[in-house]
Amino acid sequence: MSDAIENEVAGNGDGADGGAGNLIGRESNVVAGRFGEPLQVRHVQYSRGGGNAAPKRPMFLCLHGWGSNEADLADMMRYVAPYNDFASLRAPLVLQEAGSGEFGYGQGAYSWFHDCVPSGEDLDRDAYAAAMAIDDWVAENVPADRTVVPIGFSQGGLLAIHLLRVHPERYRASISLSGFLAPGVVAGSAPADDRVAELNVPVFYGYGQSDTVIPKPEIFATTAWLDEHTFLTSKGYRGLDHAVSLNEFNDLRDWLARHDIAPGIL
Repeated sequence: MSDAIENEVAGNGDGADGGAGNLIGRESNVVAGRFGEPLQVRHVQYSRGGGNAAPKRPMFLCLHGWGSNEADLADMMRYVAPYNDFASLRAPLVLQEAGSGEFGYGQGAYSWFHDCVPSGEDLDRDAYAAAMAIDDWVAENVPADRTVVPIGFSQGGLLAIHLLRVHPERYRASISLSGFLAPGVVAGSAPADDRVAELNVPVFYGYGQSDTVIPKPEIFATTAWLDEHTFLTSKGYRGLDHAVSLNEFNDLRDWLARHDIAPGIL
């Protein structure tokens, strides 16, 4: 963490689109609050130089998974794309503040969603609310002419995809590691679905063939949707559970180099 900068984002607390009442659902019995309630990103960890050391290169937008925090993917980026800037966002929903507890001692545990792996309408509503909060943060904190590439794991992997379903024009490419897909059954929860395919956005989707968290049908559905709507590179890794691997990182680095997003050498 020696070259990273931790920031707390000031805000008015209004969060994402507060007028989307039809996108706010039932109370969760896992994480306090309602599925789809407006969220706001308040904490971010930047790479060296406040995320502005290499302004001509794409900036990575790092999105962690359930029970993790903004430090998680920040460590990974030093291997995957060490010469690019990143902003690693902390999910707004608190599972455990920093200290000891169910998730161990550390920097805290957070979630983008009101459950570990929501489904159906609950997932649609939470995916929309979280993606809007992230997209709002980008609009407020990243210059409009700065290229942005979301990269996420698990919940964050879903959101790296869902950002293309709410504002595909803003994102140069997207990387989903062990991610999954919101079904899109709630009207308005994926408002850009009818235009994202026209943009042919490059997407890297990596997953473990032995994933015990995301069911195989969900992985197949995610792959099929991405294949139809994006310029997809999909990789499954034998023996890999709900995790990442060095083989996956090597494939990702090659993909980044091919798409002129990040240098392919350390």
